[in-house]
Amino acid sequence: MKQKIAFIGAGNMAGALIGGLIADGLAPEQLVAADPDADKRSALAAACGIATEADNHAAVASATIVVLAVKPQVLRGVVEDLASALAGTHTLVLSIAAGIRCSSLQGWLGQDLPLVRAMPNTPAMIQTGATALFATPEVSAEQREQAESLLRAVGLTCWVDDEGAIDAVTALSGSGPAYHFLVMEAMEAAAIKLGLPAETARLLNLQTALGAARMALESRDPPEVLRQRVTSPGGTTEAALAVFEQGELIELFEQALTAAHERSITLSDELGGH
Repeated sequence: MKQKIAFIGAGNMAGALIGGLIADGLAPEQLVAADPDADKRSALAAACGIATEADNHAAVASATIVVLAVKPQVLRGVVEDLASALAGTHTLVLSIAAGIRCSSLQGWLGQDLPLVRAMPNTPAMIQTGATALFATPEVSAEQREQAESLLRAVGLTCWVDDEGAIDAVTALSGSGPAYHFLVMEAMEAAAIKLGLPAETARLLNLQTALGAARMALESRDPPEVLRQRVTSPGGTTEAALAVFEQGELIELFEQALTAAHERSITLSDELGGH
């Protein structure tokens, strides 16, 4: 059967995924998106040439994959409403809603449908995302490949065997872009105080971040080794790193990710009704 993907929600992440899938060669007629917001539907239809629906039931009719791309706070009502439309099917349900566990989704659906929970991050909107996925036992090998292909359209993907690992993923890559933006923000501000023009500081800062990330991605060596290679004894880099060590930067990052991890668990309990 020809694959048909129904997106429930037509926000930024849904738009990024749809755009990535079409760029990967999926025909627009294999995609449909549902959203109560007429402006979002019109914008998505105009940008991607796909069909849109105001009614979720109409969108999931004959779908082989249903992507839940609505805000976590409203997901329960959306899923409970869709339960009757998905009853008796083997439709793959792929959730990109942060904080909602598979057990909650299955409870709201009232049945053990194949579920994949994904944790993408915001760079997915420019096809450079990092996404972790978890599958329930009902998901077939073919459906795992379909879910991975869908998320791979907007960046890197990896699977986790334990759903609890998604909370750690949330702390690392889900919230991670904000940590990097904060470092960029701080470095740029410091460079301006040292006398660089704002635009020069910005361009050098961003290109340095991009270059460091690409070097790390393309190298077989861990970041620790790469850092040591650019740190000459008695040089400027060593002087800067010594200040970071005095401020216990590594410990601060560990505390920050731990706080994000704990908050992710708490939010999952609250949003899932546990």
